[in-house]
Amino acid sequence: MAPGSEPRYWCETDTPVGRLLLAGDGQALGRVHFQSGPHPMRPSPEWRADATPFAHVCAQLGEYFSGRRRAFRLRLAPAGTAFQLAVWEALRAIPYGQTVSYGELARRLGTAGGARAVGLANGANPLPIIVPCHRVIGADGSLTGFGGGLCIKRALLCLEGAACVADLFSAHELAHAANGAPAARPID
Repeated sequence: MAPGSEPRYWCETDTPVGRLLLAGDGQALGRVHFQSGPHPMRPSPEWRADATPFAHVCAQLGEYFSGRRRAFRLRLAPAGTAFQLAVWEALRAIPYGQTVSYGELARRLGTAGGARAVGLANGANPLPIIVPCHRVIGADGSLTGFGGGLCIKRALLCLEGAACVADLFSAHELAHAANGAPAARPID
């Protein structure tokens, strides 16, 4: 992942887990934001609405939601501290369908006892789904905070077949997570 640059373009795309706002500089993706939650993001007036720079992002999201993609191959440019960037890179190493605890992720980063710091960096992830912060769970196997809400976290883990949460899903959530994603469109 390259260090973040200021987004210049944005679009919104509908997915099985709700509408997402995508923002980037035209070369790399800098932000993914859940618009269906309590705090939708308003694009900066300096950003231009244009879905063209995000066509490959939307295609890969569609493949992910249809079960045909397990890892994203995108140019990313999230803005964050050196520690946050290290945590986000470690998140990308968590295999599809698997989960780790905050403490385990801290140990992998060489910051034993740093579960809280890892949790804060995880919560600041500007690229949810793409950088799979949803794969981090509590030490007891419980689902903990997620920017898109716990229902979406459960749906993403279920879509991936994560064994730790399979029994927590309703039939509605399973059906909702299995649907394909439509193409992006700029919002005028």
